[in-house]
Amino acid sequence: MTVSRRDFLKYCTASAAVLGLSAGEIRALARALASGSGPTVLWLQGASCSGCSVSFLNHVASSSPYDAADVLINVVSLAYHPTLMAAAGETAVAAALQASTAPGHVLVVEGGVPTAFGGNACWAWTENGADVTFAQAVMSQAQTAAAIVCVGQCSAYGGIPAAPPNPTAVKSVQQLTGLQTINVAGCPPHPDWMVWTIAKLVAGAPIPLDSHGRPKELFAQRVHDQCPRKEKDEEAESFGQHGGCLEELGCRGLWSQTKGNCPKVKFNAKANWCIGADAPCQGCTNPAFPGTEPFFHEEGEEEDD
Repeated sequence: MTVSRRDFLKYCTASAAVLGLSAGEIRALARALASGSGPTVLWLQGASCSGCSVSFLNHVASSSPYDAADVLINVVSLAYHPTLMAAAGETAVAAALQASTAPGHVLVVEGGVPTAFGGNACWAWTENGADVTFAQAVMSQAQTAAAIVCVGQCSAYGGIPAAPPNPTAVKSVQQLTGLQTINVAGCPPHPDWMVWTIAKLVAGAPIPLDSHGRPKELFAQRVHDQCPRKEKDEEAESFGQHGGCLEELGCRGLWSQTKGNCPKVKFNAKANWCIGADAPCQGCTNPAFPGTEPFFHEEGEEEDD
């Protein structure tokens, strides 16, 4: 589905005020809205669960856009998105190829990039009768993009698809292309983090990155350092025990690279967040997520107790 760039920029501008963009950046967004100079956005999906797209659309507010339906019908202004757009087949491919030639276009990638089997574990589309692997599509589109935004752990760092033993040899976009990427970490990322990043790009504002390619403004503090249960005398001894610190239950919010403002923005329209639901933080913004333990073992190999 394609809706006007004006509606999308209106959405970004409204969200930008909430997210804390400066007055100058909001004015730049307004100028882009008036002139139609905002970049074309091309969104590709690879080895993932589509959870980042779902999170992006999980916007609930008291003003327009009110909910996911409002976003889908009145706000979304992506030139190409295989899940959201109405077009399919050759028409959709043509839209993707046309978007990739737009000056200053932004490439958004969701999902890891399988490279084993010649990349044939994941196809992006068929072009002129030939199957195009996701790796080929990402490599091609990345070369002409003004910016590459990786939404979620899978495209940014490999994530769950790249977890050991990684049979399809999934790589991150940066590993594949060798190009700098803006990594909006999380599994999935908070919708505000994605909107904030796009709004910054539309405004032409710089996005300083940390050593892992994450926007510093979004991922400045360790989750544990902001947790309301930090250093509480009471520690939870079992799952579901309300109010106690979850350190002894394996909370990964203490990991040095588990960063994000989750305790502040929460999820599902600020309804709650992992620790608020008495579940340990899984460290999903950490580049090392989900960890180094294999997701499965070879036949006959005994699992550790």
